[in-house]
Amino acid sequence: MLKEKAGIIAGQIWNALNGTEGLTVKQIKKATKLVDKDLYLGFGWLLREDKVSIKEIENDLFVALK
Repeated sequence: MLKEKAGIIAGQIWNALNGTEGLTVKQIKKATKLVDKDLYLGFGWLLREDKVSIKEIENDLFVALK
């Protein structure tokens, strides 16, 4: 059940990032309205699938689709 939830959350994050050059975690959180634990669950899924890159820029995490 948690695996299915992670996939759904990853899809929400993917949709928020699609068509952008990337967003900060704060921007993604605002766009998806996800709580922190769900947001990072989705990031883990996308990182494991090698679908996103995450960089730290000026003390913010910046996420972009690969």
